Amino acid sequence: MTDTPETADQTSPAPAAAGDVPPDRLAISPRSPHFDGDLLARGIGIRFKGVEKNNVEEYSISEGWIRVQAGKTMDRKGQPLTLKLSGPVEAWYKDLGDDAPVAKAD
Repeated sequence: MTDTPETADQTSPAPAAAGDVPPDRLAISPRSPHFDGDLLARGIGIRFKGVEKNNVEEYSISEGWIRVQAGKTMDRKGQPLTLKLSGPVEAWYKDLGDDAPVAKAD
């Protein structure tokens, strides 16, 4: 029985540290399996190839890509068409301020 609380104590620092950086992949579309409204409500900053972007629809840090809307073009279902751009991606929570931990590919 003492092993269970120690295991819980050992795992509690990891989620706290992981809670300070955004997930590896996130999308703003509620239809996506990578959508998380609670995380999006915190505000996420995205830096792509060293430039901060405000028009990112979806990103993947480990795979190194972002999706951005292709102008005002819509598909036949009324969803915006997106372009997949490859390059280094960094993400952070805006609510943590300027010294927020940044998630980036290793």
